[in-house]
Amino acid sequence: MTLLTPKPRRGRPPKVSRDNPDTRAELIRSGLEQLTEQGFASSGIDAILKKVGVPKGSFYHYFASKEAFGQVVLQNYAQYFLHKLETHLFDETYLPLTRIRHFVEDAKAGMIRYQFKRGCLVGNLGQEVGILPDSFRPQIIEIFLSWQACMARCLNEAQLLGQISATADCDVLAENFLVGWEGAVSRAKLVQNELPLENYYEYFIAGLPK
Repeated sequence: MTLLTPKPRRGRPPKVSRDNPDTRAELIRSGLEQLTEQGFASSGIDAILKKVGVPKGSFYHYFASKEAFGQVVLQNYAQYFLHKLETHLFDETYLPLTRIRHFVEDAKAGMIRYQFKRGCLVGNLGQEVGILPDSFRPQIIEIFLSWQACMARCLNEAQLLGQISATADCDVLAENFLVGWEGAVSRAKLVQNELPLENYYEYFIAGLPK
């Protein structure tokens, strides 16, 4: 009995493994840089792929669409920033309000390092939400709530230690901090210096109920 050798298929090349962690991670990293600097609407997939050296056809072996890609990049940024918040705000070797200061100093250093080209990806997308796919809105809200919970915990500890009033609403204060912080980051990016971050921190601390 003679076995027939299958003819090679024409058309699409063999699929690239979806489980290649290096290429996928590079795409996310490149996307983070692009989206942070230019936003979602202005960012094209071609520039991201060119930087990583991935053919456009292969991109869809890793992500189903630009929307799915943007959601993954957003979640990666959210986790990175959450870790930064936890590192500073939960550091019990310092008093709670000093921890907030350390977070601000770290953020200032980060913006200086990237020459004020990058802001907060979540804040940037929050401003674009009206033209983003609907799936982004609940994701952005959930991210802000997770960050807010970190700040609220730090402020609760400040309350227990007598640094702020026992009657202060720490959840509201935490929300107010993040709302103002996003504005300060945008202003720092605009004027290309860290003074808006410093001014906002001083304003927030001075306004805490004692």
